Amino acid sequence: MRLLHTMLRVGDLDKSIAFYEKALGMRLLRRKDYESGRFTLAFLGYCEESEGSVLELTHNWDTKEYDLGKGYGHLAFGVDDLEKSYQHCLDCGATAKVAPKVFGSGTRLAFVKDPDGYDVELIELASKFGDKPDQPRD
Repeated sequence: MRLLHTMLRVGDLDKSIAFYEKALGMRLLRRKDYESGRFTLAFLGYCEESEGSVLELTHNWDTKEYDLGKGYGHLAFGVDDLEKSYQHCLDCGATAKVAPKVFGSGTRLAFVKDPDGYDVELIELASKFGDKPDQPRD
């Protein structure tokens, strides 16, 4: 068993795709309009869907924004250079939430909000996993 994707509902699909591509380096894997249901699905990732988990963006054509509710947490992305990645996200339209800092666990991280207001966590890989970011977790 494995996680296939995480779905977020977005108000402006093109703006959201641009953010995840430009700010976070994801690649649009596929996009399809569903006329009868009046929605579009777009899947983005760092690898093909058959190889790893991806992000599904759902745009309901008649909805421009969503109440994010109280249950949503955040998406987390591992980065090599926290300050550079944080600033790059801001330059690509993110809103600052928590500037880069060290948390009690010793992990360096920051938070931004994507164009729809979803929290995105940036975790510096070296601070979380030691000097070898590609090393699997225990």
